[in-house]
Amino acid sequence: MKRETFDINSMSVIPPSSQSSVMATSLPPPPPSTTSESSVREMLKELHQLIIQTQEERAKGEHNLSNIAKTHERMQYEQKVSPYFKQKLRGLYNTAMADAESEADMLRKCLDKISQIKTVRNDRRIAARSVGYSEEAPRKTMRRGVLMTMLQQSALTLPLWIGKPGESPPPLCGAVPAESNYIAKPGNKVAARVKGIDGDETWILAEVVSFNANSNKYEVDDIDEEGKERHFLSRRRVIPLPLMKADPENNPEALFQKGQLVLALYPQTTCFYRALIYEPPAKPQDDYSVLFEDTSYADGYSPPLNVAQRYVVAVKESRKR
Repeated sequence: MKRETFDINSMSVIPPSSQSSVMATSLPPPPPSTTSESSVREMLKELHQLIIQTQEERAKGEHNLSNIAKTHERMQYEQKVSPYFKQKLRGLYNTAMADAESEADMLRKCLDKISQIKTVRNDRRIAARSVGYSEEAPRKTMRRGVLMTMLQQSALTLPLWIGKPGESPPPLCGAVPAESNYIAKPGNKVAARVKGIDGDETWILAEVVSFNANSNKYEVDDIDEEGKERHFLSRRRVIPLPLMKADPENNPEALFQKGQLVLALYPQTTCFYRALIYEPPAKPQDDYSVLFEDTSYADGYSPPLNVAQRYVVAVKESRKR
């Protein structure tokens, strides 16, 4: 599947002398692409201001931390902890905590704004693709190297969930499953169980096109499909992928643990296979290290391979007949 590109229609400026005559006529609404792009530009400006405010909060916090360090140096020099130093440090530390919370709040606002921008752009892409889709015409495909790079970039840019103290990671953060009534949105990536030409069933990486509430089925596109028909699958054959990364340092409970059975995207492919967690991520930017089930090895498992949080989900056992 190849992502279609399209130009944004430019909007002409109306001279003042012509505005009255133009206003007397009924103007057509601006194209959706122009409207969404204008919205994105506004949100980018808002994001820029949020980043500036975040930097200001950080600078204020760093100044206070410098005062704390200087106070400790003075205490060490004088070899005593007087009531004055105790009171001063207490005030400095309280201020530092407040500064840190203010900076964290600004970072959350930045992440929320980035999420909004990505949602608008994704909606625009889905709308453009839906207009250009034809069941009679085969869909265009992209080179495999480009596809693999795109999937890697998608994993790298997956937002990291940053919660407040005591707050639990939400559904679809790391290994936290979706709620039972959750419906994936158009454009969301999922693991989908499809039947191949030979009759074997495989878990593939797919993109949601739509969900029909009456039939309780998803319409999905195979990410790596070359001109084939879309798949219509029941909810039990679809597993939503994480929408956020879990922080191993602050929320290790939101990650799959060593020895846990999962479905993981095999490197340089678009298929999910059963695997055991060998090592969970140690830092937010780290991948899982997994052992794929492979009968060609003596112990039945492959050597450790790295798979991003984005492409590791819980195993969904098939329903027994």
